[in-house]
Amino acid sequence: MSPAKPEANNGNWHTAARWARFLARDYAVKVVERWSTSDSLPQVMLALHARRSAESIAQYRLLRPVGGVVLALTGTDVYRDIHEDELAQQSLSRADRLVVLQPGAMGELTATQRAKCDVVFQSAPVLKPAARHIRHFEVIQVGHLRHEKDPFTPITALRMLPPESNVRLVHIGTALDDHHADTMRIVTRDEPRLKWLGGLSRSQTRQRIKRAHLLVIASRMEGGANVIVEAVNSGVPVIASRISGNVGMLGEDYPGYFTLGDAADCAAVLRRAETDQLFYRRLAKACAKRAANFVPEHEATAIRASVARAQLTPIAGGLSQL
Repeated sequence: MSPAKPEANNGNWHTAARWARFLARDYAVKVVERWSTSDSLPQVMLALHARRSAESIAQYRLLRPVGGVVLALTGTDVYRDIHEDELAQQSLSRADRLVVLQPGAMGELTATQRAKCDVVFQSAPVLKPAARHIRHFEVIQVGHLRHEKDPFTPITALRMLPPESNVRLVHIGTALDDHHADTMRIVTRDEPRLKWLGGLSRSQTRQRIKRAHLLVIASRMEGGANVIVEAVNSGVPVIASRISGNVGMLGEDYPGYFTLGDAADCAAVLRRAETDQLFYRRLAKACAKRAANFVPEHEATAIRASVARAQLTPIAGGLSQL
């Protein structure tokens, strides 16, 4: 069950769609936004987002008190909602299994919650790196324009780089409100080194990523950003805000972090990646080591295992719902 619709073209929707494909080997899978007791009772409910799926999980529990609920926690779940929202907390209590997308998220859970939690790294097919710009050092940022993604820290960092820098920042993602849209129009007008492509399809986005020199992710909170996986599996190094979600994906000792919200620090790391070949190779080597975590077959095995563990009292037939 995914509260995100296909047209949202966001991480939650793509996760739901990918897991549906993985689970289709063993189940009849249906992806829905919500579920109620008037619908057919599925064998397993796999729900994304604790708060937004809370009513559907509660409805499921009316018909099946034990077993069958897997709850996958998003970034806003892990780093905000489960600490302050009663509905999200109820979902955690009702779920038979929890899924997080990187091990750093486990630190936000209680001992009881960790005992029923599985880490499932996301994945993406490997793409061969494409020919890159010679004149420009292209840095790509991917994500809808919203507060949690902090898109303007890298944009401000771009404007701090010296005139001789060849960095060009390409942003992919739509504005989700008028404030972000208006701000982005102003900065793209005033900063020739910034290009805003708006929303692109997943395949178009991956093609742009694999031609970039570097991916930047500046998020304030992340459950486990799949765009990191897509960059790593395209041979593109990453620089990232030092937050739990990014550290969980890239590792504690990864050399490419900058301080959250610190444009000057971000600019310094960008400039170093552009000009210091040794540092750039360190980033690439560190990313290559993480690629073993992001294999589709491993993700498929992990999510199937989590679903199987949730079936404490199996019932015949039914659907696996996302």
